[in-house]
Amino acid sequence: MSRPLTDQEKRKQISIRGIVGVENVAELKKGFNRHLHFTLVKDRNVATPRDYYFALAHTVRDHLVGRWIRTQQYYYEKDPKRIYYLSLEFYMGRTLQNTMINLGLQNACDEAIYQLGLDIEELEEIEEDAGLGNGGLGRLAACFLDSMATLGLAAYGYGIRYEYGIFNQKMRDGWQVEEADDWLRHGNPWEKARPEYMLPIHFYGRVEHTQTGVRWVDTQVVLALPYDTPIPGYMNNTVNTMRLWSARAPNDFNLRDFNVGDYIQAVLDRNLAENISRVLYPNDNFFEGKELRLKQEYFVVAATLQDIIRRFKASKFGSTESVRTAFDSFPDQVAIQLNDTHPAMAIPELMRVFLDIERLPWAKAWDITTRTFAYTNHTVLPEALERWPVDLVEKLLPRHLQIIYEINQRHLDKISALFPKDVDRLRRMSLIEEEGVKRINMAHLCIVGSHAVNGVAKIHSDIIKSQVFKDFAELEPEKFQNKTNGITPRRWLLLCNPGLAELIAEKIGEDYVKDLSQLTKLHKFVNDEIFIREVAKVKQENKVMFAQYLEKEYKVKINPASMFDVQVKRIHEYKRQLMNCLHIITMYNRIKRDPMKLFVPRTVIIGGKAAPGYHMAKMIIKLITSVGHVVNNDPVVGNKLKVIFLENYRVRIGIKYSRRSNCVFLTVIPATDLSEQISTAGTEASGTGNMKFMLNGALTIGTMDGANVEMAEEAGEENLFIFGMRVEDVAELDRRGYNAQEYYDRLPELKQAVDQIKSGFFSPKQPDLFKDMVDMLFHHDRFKVFADYEAYVKAQDNVGQLYMNSKEWTKMVIRNIAASGKFSSDRTIKEYARDIWSMEPSDLKIPPPNVPRDVADEMLANDTSDKLHM
Repeated sequence: MSRPLTDQEKRKQISIRGIVGVENVAELKKGFNRHLHFTLVKDRNVATPRDYYFALAHTVRDHLVGRWIRTQQYYYEKDPKRIYYLSLEFYMGRTLQNTMINLGLQNACDEAIYQLGLDIEELEEIEEDAGLGNGGLGRLAACFLDSMATLGLAAYGYGIRYEYGIFNQKMRDGWQVEEADDWLRHGNPWEKARPEYMLPIHFYGRVEHTQTGVRWVDTQVVLALPYDTPIPGYMNNTVNTMRLWSARAPNDFNLRDFNVGDYIQAVLDRNLAENISRVLYPNDNFFEGKELRLKQEYFVVAATLQDIIRRFKASKFGSTESVRTAFDSFPDQVAIQLNDTHPAMAIPELMRVFLDIERLPWAKAWDITTRTFAYTNHTVLPEALERWPVDLVEKLLPRHLQIIYEINQRHLDKISALFPKDVDRLRRMSLIEEEGVKRINMAHLCIVGSHAVNGVAKIHSDIIKSQVFKDFAELEPEKFQNKTNGITPRRWLLLCNPGLAELIAEKIGEDYVKDLSQLTKLHKFVNDEIFIREVAKVKQENKVMFAQYLEKEYKVKINPASMFDVQVKRIHEYKRQLMNCLHIITMYNRIKRDPMKLFVPRTVIIGGKAAPGYHMAKMIIKLITSVGHVVNNDPVVGNKLKVIFLENYRVRIGIKYSRRSNCVFLTVIPATDLSEQISTAGTEASGTGNMKFMLNGALTIGTMDGANVEMAEEAGEENLFIFGMRVEDVAELDRRGYNAQEYYDRLPELKQAVDQIKSGFFSPKQPDLFKDMVDMLFHHDRFKVFADYEAYVKAQDNVGQLYMNSKEWTKMVIRNIAASGKFSSDRTIKEYARDIWSMEPSDLKIPPPNVPRDVADEMLANDTSDKLHM
């Protein structure tokens, strides 16, 4: 049981989560009953828990709608520059709790549902995850939408409304099995279909060059139907829009010749068109050049650009008369951010619209296009870079291929003028790769077609400039920037770890929620005995609740006093879950060798999904579960070491908690002691899980890779467990030649662990099960697991030593939390706004919907005037 809250904590809790006014509670209860009756057509005698969830969701949405409409009216009248964030993935997770927090309704809803005799946690658990992303890239997009709304930026997220999101991972006999994620089967209370804005999207066909210009004819048409989801800022009444497109077949699809064909078959064939938005491709950091995927990429950008241009033309500059017809001001009113290369076809598509429809000359169209687009690179792994076959693009988008060829020709003319006779440079910088199958390098297209290119952590941006896009960076160094990723503290602290959020508010006030840099104020409490005890207590409560969940779900007895050592992320060789597994085996062997020796108890928790077609990643999961089976059932080991593979890890397992009991359960991040961020230096672009763990009071064991480098800068390297090769060491090892056998021969503990895997010790029924994996580690390991093993194990020994001193461990935890302020997505978005989009964030608070329109206008005018004077 958690301790009762003090009066001071209750005050802080109320201020952070919203005031529980009698009127608020009465209004919410009234809204709940109204929706149960009129929206769901049920009464309390026949209503199911799902009906109650929908009634609550609609009630909370009612509080969004007025703010949403007023925000859009404000944008329409003031006509600010708009930001369009284009992404094929938005990993939103659940919406209900996040909305209640951002509107300050959480406590009032809690009380209202309690008074209605229902359990709010049970209702929240019914909501489906909107799992429209694979991992980091899609979750980053979701955090950015939250921050853009919180900073008062006129921003829109544009993507695809996948019918099936990221697959559900089921474990059968230690193997991953995929199940479809039918997340929409019960409906989605947060979205609003907008059929009035449905748009035609063209595919295939041929190009005609006529006297009046170029025409793309004989195309196949698919309709894009938009669904809007409100995105509330934190306590500022701003509600932005995420617009996701769903594919629909036109009524005449395949029916033109139905009199001489099969009408029934023609109707059934409508599915072919609608398959475009059917399913999210489940690959992370891997390019699969399928026609359906290219269709998805073009579908979203073609629909979005039509929408952007319609909104640009219809903007009224505060009057109702003038409508834009010229495009000179387009880059001053529109900023389009490409989230990786997936929406890269937006560049030739905007050129096509300007050239063929708006009839602009090439030079003007290209100038507007490049000033409008900016590109974020998310990976340096060669297998992840998109390179579309020319033949496929020619078949699907013939006009766009012509435009890409023209862009490339003008680009290469510029290069050859600057570097005469440097044929090799032309080859390296071309948008078209000529070796083997001719392909379009989409990253090169993005760089040439954008005014800004950014990486997502300092080390990643440096690698982009010095290695991956070196020629481009030398040509236009001012184009390349860094924008270190961040996470939204609303979801990843307030929602996910309320005990810690309230403890921090008690010490430094609650303004840190919108200005995470204020966490530096916690430095002065590093030696405060009471604060140290309270931080440790919150962590322990989180661990106890999570241990109870693990015991219930996995039937493994967990020691809550053990160190919770966690690695949750996509399963990939570069993330080196294999190295973690080797350390588990090493710890197991040490216990078996000397069972009486002092050993710091550990619960190692690994979670993540493998792409369905990624054989080695699936084998890694099987190895982890096999090792876990041996370790967890060995009586000699007892409660010193346990291994859990978290099934179906997703956003919701990161963030669920119980408010009424003020305890955390079903949540790994707030319960974690040690965060594993162990990718080979130079492979992880940034990572955001590392930031979530740091903010929630976990210590990091990691390589100098991605954002780990900046975390070490902020907290001091001595406050993280940094180990292993740096980027330059990896490069040097590549030059020398990596020989895994050397490490195997030199390190007895490594040899023992590898031999056990190879001999079938962990797979006695199939002794050769992991033979290919061992062969890979010796002969084809691009990520050099053996090279970092010794340093990793030594760093882990240091972790164990410190963990035995609870006070010193917690002091290091406080230093890390105090240093995590940089990693707010609010800071990241401010940098994008100022450096790339040429915009200034606004702390203007749009008046709430219950304020009359004339009073609201006066409030806004006064607020604006005050800010100008300041």
